[in-house]
Amino acid sequence: MICRLRKSLPIRSVRRFRKGFTMTEMVVVIVIISTFVTMAMLNLVGLFGRGSFKMQAQELADTMQMAARAAAQSNQRFEVIIDPVEQSYILREITGSNLAEVLEEEIITENFLNDDCIIEYIQFDDGEQTNQHRARFRAGRAGWAYGGKIVLWNGSENYSIVVNRMNRTVRLEEGDALLLTPKAPDEVPF
Repeated sequence: MICRLRKSLPIRSVRRFRKGFTMTEMVVVIVIISTFVTMAMLNLVGLFGRGSFKMQAQELADTMQMAARAAAQSNQRFEVIIDPVEQSYILREITGSNLAEVLEEEIITENFLNDDCIIEYIQFDDGEQTNQHRARFRAGRAGWAYGGKIVLWNGSENYSIVVNRMNRTVRLEEGDALLLTPKAPDEVPF
């Protein structure tokens, strides 16, 4: 009988396993998670930086388009003044005869670009180009007085805002866009 009793008792020589993680395992998991979080944050910062640049470029293009639309729908003239030195632009409704004077009550919107979006240069479709003086794009009921492009830069990429005086459109394009210029009368074949 004693032999039978002994066989029914469990053998305690099997080692018990502890439940949970060791300190080393926890540190490894934390290092891996922090590495993934850091990589994701760097990607998001880059994404938002590019978005900010494109958003500012789009906002300027929308301001230009708003001037063209408002002029086409009314008898008023509008002007977008772009200042590459101050890195700013103004949309105004022209109310007086002195085009050089900007009255406070004429200003519809005024914006400054941040360091992520720099006005590299402005070129008109007559060949004139500047990065030191204010450029004025005027829109009336018949369309833009001048066409041209505004090239914006963020240190690594460009966007161009192209103003077409022939069809009143304003487009935002990646890169330094090709500007169509009108031909001189002696170059027209007919």
